[in-house]
Amino acid sequence: MVNGPEIHVEFAAELHVFVPRARRDGAVRAATDGLSSLGHVIESLGVPLTEVGALAVDGREVPVSHVPAAGESVTVRPVARPQQVPGAPLRFLLDVHLGTLARRLRLLGVDTAYESTDIGDPALAARSAAEQRVMLSRDRGLLRRRELWAGAFVYSTRPEEQLRDVLERFDPELFPWTRCTACNGVLREASKDEVAKQLEQGTHRTYDVFARCAECGRAYWKGAHHEQLEAIVERALALRAERP
Repeated sequence: MVNGPEIHVEFAAELHVFVPRARRDGAVRAATDGLSSLGHVIESLGVPLTEVGALAVDGREVPVSHVPAAGESVTVRPVARPQQVPGAPLRFLLDVHLGTLARRLRLLGVDTAYESTDIGDPALAARSAAEQRVMLSRDRGLLRRRELWAGAFVYSTRPEEQLRDVLERFDPELFPWTRCTACNGVLREASKDEVAKQLEQGTHRTYDVFARCAECGRAYWKGAHHEQLEAIVERALALRAERP
């Protein structure tokens, strides 16, 4: 039940997941007090501003700071893709629930920081700002924090779909096999002697080409799971090649 002056807000189909009480067409009525910004109203309806693109009021584009008046009709569009993020290079920060996605982004050579423990929303937001990283999360509350450098909601719970969504949304440059999937460090070529202490006897006999993380020292080679990883890389490269 809406009390007082109202505005009519219609959300694009991509945003319906955030507004369960909207009608089938994504429309909802919202109260306006003549003081709160349109951005505040949209967030109060459940949609993080990280997911909001162009806003139109009665057909004219307005900023999130627009203060809506009673009777206005608002159209909320999703973020344009590929999304342009200020600053360079493009870097990400993932919360504790997105470990598989973090490893796959690192496999593709994308600079991806990841917190393996729950350090709390304030600390994550502060790190995003300090390191100018795009915060990826399924936590809507975290994505509403004003101190974030930039953020994006991860819509799927399946790693394959998560990766595709991030690649389509941000179109990052890919440099496969150049980052440590464990710590995000840069990989360097390494001789067998340099990594010998980390190898089982069978591995030492079978493989001759190695890489080593410059940060944590972890050794890498084309082992039993290489074909699965290669398939992830090939799909990602094919997806990027499809873009105009």
